[in-house]
Amino acid sequence: MSTEDLSPRYLDLDRLSAIEQVGLLHESQAEAIAAVQPALPAIAAAVEAAAQRLRRGGRLVYCGAGTSARIGVQDGAELRPTFSWPADKVAFVIAGGEKALLRAVENAEDSGEDGADQIAKLGVGPDDVVLGIAASGNTPFTVAAVETARRLGALTIGVANNAGSRLLAESEHPIFVDTGAEAVAGSTRLKAGTAQKIVLNLFSTAVMIQLGRVYAGLMVEMQPTNAKLRQRAEQMVVKLTGCDAAIAAHALARSGGKVKLAVLVVAGVDVAGAETLLDRSGGSLRAALATVRGD
Repeated sequence: MSTEDLSPRYLDLDRLSAIEQVGLLHESQAEAIAAVQPALPAIAAAVEAAAQRLRRGGRLVYCGAGTSARIGVQDGAELRPTFSWPADKVAFVIAGGEKALLRAVENAEDSGEDGADQIAKLGVGPDDVVLGIAASGNTPFTVAAVETARRLGALTIGVANNAGSRLLAESEHPIFVDTGAEAVAGSTRLKAGTAQKIVLNLFSTAVMIQLGRVYAGLMVEMQPTNAKLRQRAEQMVVKLTGCDAAIAAHALARSGGKVKLAVLVVAGVDVAGAETLLDRSGGSLRAALATVRGD
């Protein structure tokens, strides 16, 4: 596996000064960013397929072990506060269980049976999207989880950093990111981990855009759960409508803090009518506003 290779570039890493060490490590992180570019078509195809399933009420399920599991949880946990993605529409299948997010659980990644069992217990089905993440692409837990999910009819996406791996072969939508040898051989928390995080950033954000949860570059489904976010919601309404802050605040109060509804209220629609418009437009504020304006 290329992620286990020893690179001549880093053989003297331990003999260098701190500034030279961090310089080389930074260089390797830049390589991770570049490695994602060839995978963009595969990511885009996965986004389009996933959005179709999620529109039908499916869940987004992240599967992984070790570093890959932690990166998956980091991505999935942000979907609710950023996009108001329902808590019951995201799930995690983690080798060793939730405790493994804080401390390594020995041999957990080797249990394919556990991966398959966790998928079965979740009741994964045809509307669900199961995303397996593994640098090696051969982690038994993750491969078995994806194999089982695909057999149950779920859409399966695999993210791996080694070509020809089982995870890529078993996934409907394989996403291969060729990060190669690490600065510290086999330490896939480095380049491979960075590339995985970028892939998930691109994938989940694009899916949420496809589902109408972003408008004009703004997170219009954001939950204003604290003072900072309430101010951000107000600023978004001002930016999108041209109204003053007082009108924006009043519209948000009438709309339960929901930015999309508040924008439509400022445009002259009552709250019930705004809810109907958004429902008919599949949650798209752009389409709802076009209806109001007669575009």
